[in-house]
Amino acid sequence: MDKSTFTGKIISIQPRIRLLCSFDEASHTYLGYAIKLEGELDGEKTMFSIGIGKAAHAKQQFKVNDVISGACLPVPEPDLEPVDYYKVSKLKVIARGDQGSPSTPWELVPPELEIYRERGNRRLAARTYDAKCSSCMWGCRMPVEIIVDNWNPRGRRKHRFETFCYGPLSCKYYKAGPNRKVEGRNGMVYVEEDWVDEQMTEHRDLDE
Repeated sequence: MDKSTFTGKIISIQPRIRLLCSFDEASHTYLGYAIKLEGELDGEKTMFSIGIGKAAHAKQQFKVNDVISGACLPVPEPDLEPVDYYKVSKLKVIARGDQGSPSTPWELVPPELEIYRERGNRRLAARTYDAKCSSCMWGCRMPVEIIVDNWNPRGRRKHRFETFCYGPLSCKYYKAGPNRKVEGRNGMVYVEEDWVDEQMTEHRDLDE
């Protein structure tokens, strides 16, 4: 398959993480970074997103307002990716943009993936994410894969997207939104209560 070519201005760069749930158990896969661009894809003006790996970001140190170019392929399983395109090659910085916001929403160079893992996340209301947090380096829109029957992990699975925050606990924009539910076998439902978020972030101070 021929790759698409693109040039665009970064309007968001966030961690690219996949979440796997099996009733009350959850695990994260840290894939790299998700970059949202406004520009041209195969010569047509559009808004689109690409996924890059950890090494590419470490080398280039991308941030909001940078202009970049490259080639990419569409993701084969959209339910498992937070981006439209991946397998990016010929990645190049065309121009370094002005520094983005140093506070809410934070639009700096995102840290290493290990930092996100160490910080832990808490659920973020989808409306708040769309309105306030879509350009913040601490925001994250994750594809979620749910194993419906945890006694039969190869069986039926469901997919959805959820939004999360890795940012300071004192962020003025933060809203948790409703508790999330995970379907299980025989119609059982696990409700993820507030204590889950509190446990994930209890090691951080208010402004961390």
